[in-house]
Amino acid sequence: MPTIGEGVRLFTSESVTEGHPDKVADRIADAILDRILEKDPVARVACECIVKTGFVLVAGEISTECYVDMPQIVRDTLRSIGYTRAKFGFDSETCAVLTAIEEQSPDIALGVDRSLESKEGTAPDAHDTLGAGDQGMMFGYAIDETPVYMPMPIYLANVLARRLAEVRRNGTIPYLRPDGKTQVTLQYVDGKPVRVHTVVVSAQHASDVTLEQVREDIFNHVIKPVIPPGMLDSDTRVLVNATGRFVIGGPQGDCGLTGRKIIADTYGGFARHGGGAFSGKDPSKVDRSGAYAARYAAKNIVASGLAKECEVQVAYVIGVARPVSLFVDTKGTGKVPDQHILEALKKCMDFRPAAIIERMDLRRPIYEAVSAYGHFGRTDVDLPWEKLDLKDELLRHI
Repeated sequence: MPTIGEGVRLFTSESVTEGHPDKVADRIADAILDRILEKDPVARVACECIVKTGFVLVAGEISTECYVDMPQIVRDTLRSIGYTRAKFGFDSETCAVLTAIEEQSPDIALGVDRSLESKEGTAPDAHDTLGAGDQGMMFGYAIDETPVYMPMPIYLANVLARRLAEVRRNGTIPYLRPDGKTQVTLQYVDGKPVRVHTVVVSAQHASDVTLEQVREDIFNHVIKPVIPPGMLDSDTRVLVNATGRFVIGGPQGDCGLTGRKIIADTYGGFARHGGGAFSGKDPSKVDRSGAYAARYAAKNIVASGLAKECEVQVAYVIGVARPVSLFVDTKGTGKVPDQHILEALKKCMDFRPAAIIERMDLRRPIYEAVSAYGHFGRTDVDLPWEKLDLKDELLRHI
């Protein structure tokens, strides 16, 4: 067993279940977005939520021609997560739902509806007419250490969190409640993951169950089925409910807020993050569509064999269609110079917001499904930014 030293390092990532208060807020925001997009695909939505004991606040800017029943969407979402009784810390039927919604600022709409290129007469096609919904930079990342081209620590943390929810829902561990967190520390030797150093699971549970029972059930029904054979060994540290008790959870135990789990949503800290959250935002917001496009590009670069690891950055200015910069970094693993990969990427992919939206068909209700357990590397949901249909074209341009 390698000790921590030359060529050996540890890296940790965390995830949370759909019942974690921050993820409750994310899911409500994306549920509202999806219900609006079902009726009005060109709606502008920037929806934020805060959840605490007994109430949900939905706030933001929404411009649409349709009507959706927001309190009912909130209650349906809470019910689907499992917050159906006061003894769980939250009751979907009796909680208060408050709304504070305005239309999108006309100053912002002025640049999104008609881009700077359109105003200057330099827009050669329709993809130049939609300006970016905000300034900022977005990162996409991929690595070949898992079949889904995700870093192994966040991949395992997400699968553990999803499994934790699954055994609650199907009754395998009937005393579990919706809130939960997972964390995985991988040991790397010479840049390759070799074993799980530490696995952490925190699971909300009924008050009448013993800690010993929780720990035994979580290990047998959550950890062992998820961690790959050979990655767990006698030296792996397993910590389940390390405080000794986790009865009070969800919004009762902690205030939840949209956009507060951006690292768990993406690459678990393994790659850089531009800082923008995803949930509750329609695809004209490049925080969302730009990040999806960057992941798509990075994943296809790695899947094509051009690199073992790749990070793509794209940056925008509000009201301007064309990105101000595009950057490719293969961390020294590229088969050809990064500049050659960048030039090939520019020839076969258009990073203007309208082009991204069209290519991935993003004006449809696909977002609630990714509000928990990560937006990338998912195999349980068919996501356009996870497709590998760009790799052959990339190779043709090298």
